[in-house]
Amino acid sequence: MSMSRHQGFTLIELMVTVIVMAIILTIAIPSFEATINSNRLTGAANELLASLQVARLEAIRRNKRIVLCFSSDANTPNPTCAPDNAGDASGWITFVDLNKNGMYDDGGPALLRTTTVHDTVNVLASSNIPGKVRVMFRSDGFARDSAGVVLLVGAIDMCLPTRRPTENVRRISIGSGSRISIARHDAAGSCAAPPDPTS
Repeated sequence: MSMSRHQGFTLIELMVTVIVMAIILTIAIPSFEATINSNRLTGAANELLASLQVARLEAIRRNKRIVLCFSSDANTPNPTCAPDNAGDASGWITFVDLNKNGMYDDGGPALLRTTTVHDTVNVLASSNIPGKVRVMFRSDGFARDSAGVVLLVGAIDMCLPTRRPTENVRRISIGSGSRISIARHDAAGSCAAPPDPTS
């Protein structure tokens, strides 16, 4: 009568497998974290770029003032613009400014778009952005300063206070003539309000 032998792992084989898995995870986890953070920054920057383009096009199409403003309650049924110099913006809203006061208080169809960002992403504006929280496009498609005279030249950063990825900022710049662009920046793992672009 033949007896079958059951094959299995020895203790040494099991320990080697565990050590190899630990090494792989040690290498892979930082890479995953950098990829996730980079995707969050890029997604937020692309959303802001899209919202600014919608605001500009709608201002021309409707022949009305369109405002994009930071908001701490953008995902609620009745969102509001953040107060000046707000540091807790969790997103932004885009709306038709029917009474030209720069605030969303008109209700209903005036709201064109709402966007929220992941709670780890900081949204920061340069000093040229009116109140550091809003961009207003007039019916000619140009963004101007708070007085409505000079063409707006400003920047908005999407930032994560981390070194993973090393380029922890996505900067959306609004240049003269309301040209909008996105660039990556290495802020050494910190987040601060961006400088105003030179042109």
